This record gives sequence, C-alpha cells and structure tokens, in this order.
Amino acid sequence: MDDLSRSPTAVLADDALLGLLLPFWQLVIGAFVLFVVVVSVGRLARRGRSRMTTALLVTAAAIAGFAVVGVLLQG
Repeated sequence: MDDLSRSPTAVLADDALLGLLLPFWQLVIGAFVLFVVVVSVGRLARRGRSRMTTALLVTAAAIAGFAVVGVLLQG
C-alpha cells in the first residue's frame, strides 16, 4: 500500500535529480584520478630512469593482463 502513496511524478523527479548529479560526480572522480596520476608520475620521474623503465614495463604488463582477462570473460 505504501507504493501507491507515491505518485509517478515524484519517482521521475528523483531519477532526474540523480541523472543531473551523476555526470558531476564522474567529473570529480576523474579529476581526482588525473591529479593522483600526475603527482605519482612526477615522483617516479624524479627517482630516475631505471625506476621509470621498470614502472612502464609493469604498467604495460598490467594493461595487457587486464585486456586478456577482459577478452576471456567476455565470451
């Protein structure tokens, strides 16, 4: 009986508000991730060439691994 007390208009308004807020939070999260990546790359670059090469190899292996797992789980 509680479901009947809410009008469909109120439900649509709630969904619309969430729809407006969702891109904003994605932007905030994306900006935070970009900031962390830039700071970590700066710290890594200051440590020298050998650590940078190792980090790039590890990152490439991680990307390839995620791609393989994604392809395997897709089927």
